[in-house]
Amino acid sequence: MYKKRVLSLVLAGILAASALGGCGKSDQGVSLKQAEDTAADTSGQAEGEGKTVLKWALWDLNSVFYYKTMAEAYEAAHPDIEIELVDLGSAGGTDYMTSLSIELTGKDTEFDMVCIQDVPGYSTLVKKGVLEPLTGYIERDGFDLSGYGGLTDQVTLDGKLYELPFRSDFWVLYYNPDLFEKAGAECPSNDMTWAEYDALARKVTDTTPGKEVYGTHYHTWRSCVECLGLTDGKQTMVDGTYDFLKPYYEMVLKQQEDGVCHNYAELKTTGLHHSSAFAQGNVAMYIMGTWQISGFINKIKSGEFTEIPNWRIAKMPHPEGVEAGSTIATITGIAVPAMSDHKEEAWEFIKFMAGPEGAEIVADSGSIPAVKTEAVIDKLAAMEGFPQDEQSREALHTANTYLEMPVHEKTVQIDTALNEVHDSIMTGAVSVNDGIAQLNEEIPKILAE
Repeated sequence: MYKKRVLSLVLAGILAASALGGCGKSDQGVSLKQAEDTAADTSGQAEGEGKTVLKWALWDLNSVFYYKTMAEAYEAAHPDIEIELVDLGSAGGTDYMTSLSIELTGKDTEFDMVCIQDVPGYSTLVKKGVLEPLTGYIERDGFDLSGYGGLTDQVTLDGKLYELPFRSDFWVLYYNPDLFEKAGAECPSNDMTWAEYDALARKVTDTTPGKEVYGTHYHTWRSCVECLGLTDGKQTMVDGTYDFLKPYYEMVLKQQEDGVCHNYAELKTTGLHHSSAFAQGNVAMYIMGTWQISGFINKIKSGEFTEIPNWRIAKMPHPEGVEAGSTIATITGIAVPAMSDHKEEAWEFIKFMAGPEGAEIVADSGSIPAVKTEAVIDKLAAMEGFPQDEQSREALHTANTYLEMPVHEKTVQIDTALNEVHDSIMTGAVSVNDGIAQLNEEIPKILAE
């Protein structure tokens, strides 16, 4: 059912025929142009037989299991549609988005649906004018956007939406209940302020040499500190003013000084992965995305992680006065190329994939969909290895979700400046005040360019 690159098959057949007929004779060869013409004829056969072929660009086809399941489910309900899955590269690094940009900016792209890996890549494609605006389709069909928790508003440009999210990981608090029991402390709740979180981390910390217990942990990504300041929804990382980050940097640096968390510079030097730090069994809690849920499940099942058999999750802490369940999110979207010849058919597939039906398929694979219905929550909580306490299940519900980095044409330059200052602050090369002053000076200049 899943068509490979037609040209590759045609060329393979030509080479095999040439081998049978006698290798090395140039007059028996077939030109690439002839092969392309033959491939074009072959690729059109399905449409000629009454089926519309929708070509779908994606990444990591052999490891992301919901792609094929999604296509199969849609084809079963729409026998007039055939979906061709085309793997353009890996999600790691820039392979996929680079390949996609090249494909979509060419004059003869044949894709009808394309997965969008990240916000900077989305912004670039919109700026190039290669994506079809979906706003008109959404309004015409009355497609409900409320299930996305406000994420679609954050990827709307000049009043137009060019993608729908189908996957959305968000940040939660992972914790080890065994360490809280040992310290005689209450476990984290689903409604904690940052002040309560800090106090709890300090309560379970043990700085005794050789018996250290870290109350919390921060990976070296800037988002592990800076995103703490975004959960009130009042500011973003592209606003050009960063005074709101000061209390969070001060909290984390004071925890580092007091042995409540690992030292940033040492983590940078050793390259200790955040999951491995938690899996050692002496970290009480840490903040990370929901993508780590399946990682813990799989590594505990394989016997690699043996020190955290009772791990759990809670909602991300929040500022005073902010609704519990307010958190930071990343999204993966799906869009229609502006040059597609099958925009209506592609839109129908996108509604399926990014809607409640597609969300259940994504959840069946252990991934977090953008739409989180009760059926989806039930599926995620029922995964083998998922914590069985009710609080962990409830932590899968979000109230408000805010993007780590919203859509902006200067995202790459801003991210570079933020990373440099984060490293300087966390290593003590500059003070918190001086680092934030540097951001307040440099990023407005970037925005003004």
